[in-house]
Amino acid sequence: MGWGWLGMLIGFVVFLLVLGGLVVGIVYLVRALWKPNGGTRSGPGERDRAVGILDERYARGEIGRDEYEERRRTLRGQGPP
Repeated sequence: MGWGWLGMLIGFVVFLLVLGGLVVGIVYLVRALWKPNGGTRSGPGERDRAVGILDERYARGEIGRDEYEERRRTLRGQGPP
């Protein structure tokens, strides 16, 4: 006689699984193309931006000279004195 409503239910579940797989695949592809290195490492551009923010904080008087110099050395990879 056929599967009746059970066949339709199984078909709907399979459709949802395929649709979910497509969505996950698209999200993965977009993320892989958006950040090729996975976003786990900070590049030179990010360090320069951090130094720029540090410069702004020092100019506004939010941090003192000693703290500014220490953080700037750290960001530049020179470490503490």
